[in-house]
Amino acid sequence: MTVAAMWEARAADGRAAELAAWVHGTALPALRGSAGLDRTEVLAAQGGRVLLITWWDGAPVAVADPPADLLARPVHRWEFTSQHVE
Repeated sequence: MTVAAMWEARAADGRAAELAAWVHGTALPALRGSAGLDRTEVLAAQGGRVLLITWWDGAPVAVADPPADLLARPVHRWEFTSQHVE
């Protein structure tokens, strides 16, 4: 079973670059080598939002929260199971 875990954070005003750097420098290295991790993708959007999507063979490993001062609001998390791939 493939699971996609989505982690989305919104940066505090003026802190989007720092939040993205935290994802690349802390969150991703913490996940590397985790059992079942298939791939990762980081995306950015207007409003200082950073989205990390990880694909797993089995249960995903949780992504940590960044330092609170980087955030405009709490992190959002979702998990989805694959239903169809073309």
